Amino acid sequence: MENVNLIGTFADFKENKNIDKTRLMGVLEDVFRSMLEKQFGTDENFDIIINIDKGDLEIWRNRIVVADGEVEDPNLEIAITDVKKIDQDYEIGEDFADEVKLEEFGRRAILSIRQNLTSKILQLERENLFVKYNEKVGDIVSGEVYQIWKKEILVLDDEENELILPKIEQIPSDYFRKGDTIRAVVERVEMRNNNPLIILSRISPIFLERLFEQEVPEIYDGLITIKKIERVAGERAKVAVESYDDRIDPVGACVGMKGSRIHGIVRELRNENIDVINYSTNVKLYIQRSLSPAKINSIKLNEDDKKANVMLDPKEVSLAIGKGGLNIKLASRLTGYEIEVFRDIDEEIAEEDIDIMEFSDEIESWVLDTFKSIGCDSAKSILEISKEELIKRTDLEDETVEDVINIIRNEFAK
Repeated sequence: MENVNLIGTFADFKENKNIDKTRLMGVLEDVFRSMLEKQFGTDENFDIIINIDKGDLEIWRNRIVVADGEVEDPNLEIAITDVKKIDQDYEIGEDFADEVKLEEFGRRAILSIRQNLTSKILQLERENLFVKYNEKVGDIVSGEVYQIWKKEILVLDDEENELILPKIEQIPSDYFRKGDTIRAVVERVEMRNNNPLIILSRISPIFLERLFEQEVPEIYDGLITIKKIERVAGERAKVAVESYDDRIDPVGACVGMKGSRIHGIVRELRNENIDVINYSTNVKLYIQRSLSPAKINSIKLNEDDKKANVMLDPKEVSLAIGKGGLNIKLASRLTGYEIEVFRDIDEEIAEEDIDIMEFSDEIESWVLDTFKSIGCDSAKSILEISKEELIKRTDLEDETVEDVINIIRNEFAK
């Protein structure tokens, strides 16, 4: 059997998988030395020469030349007569080296070597893949959708390495077909059953941050810093940015001329609404910006409890809270303050209204809390909104919303 059958194949493998040549040669030598030790009891008197690029392998055995009849270990010693048949210049006591051909080990030994090499090389590939992607955690990678399952998608990178995008790491409105190109951030790399498992994510805030770095040169160059990102994937995100150069408008740079820069990001994230705001160390100003697009009248802070009571005109309350309470939830997470919004109305008007908590004897407290969560903290604030819109915002059942409306109307009728 020719050496190239064992070595040349792995030279190609190394080129395809970018395995370090030195490590590959070390693995090959270890496998052959293990075979030699099994065959001869020791490998210490053997020299192994491997040329990965050419696919060459040479094994040389070193023995001491002894007198005829004095050979005690054929692996370590050779009789002078046998040496003279090869080279007349050798004398007793000298070192003699001769090449050992793979064919001499027999078919079974060579088959064992091949299997051992394959196992070692595959292990080396797995370790190399783990290290490679472990260094890419937090970076965007792209690949081709190869297989779609119920709970995850199998993605192949340009070297046909397998990457996994779990369902829980996909944007809810994501839809992919086999052959589609997909972009995601490397979330983490694990070893399972001695195999690297590369997990991708499209819902991570880091994915959005890397997209901004790709689209906005000022962020990539460090002129603009992303201070914090909060997002509910596929729905809404808030990005706080700061510029270290007074000449640069960080929000304008991120959005781009007529939204040119942010539109690409929005499309990638399935039309996710992205609010880019100026970061500020002034907490009140920061909270005001974070509740965009609502306009704030005043803010009262409780530093000890990290709470902020925000007063707004009645028409601004729904904007501050957002669909399903998403705007105020993200603003709270972004600023680190628990934000509550209140309708800022005249005392005369307020006297004509009723706090919804006054209905606690007729309406369950959890229902009242749900209405408060969307900014409806008074009876009139509920009646000002249509039943259909209330159902949509609160996600309550039709009958529940209708009962609340009827109870409030009856109260005013009295």
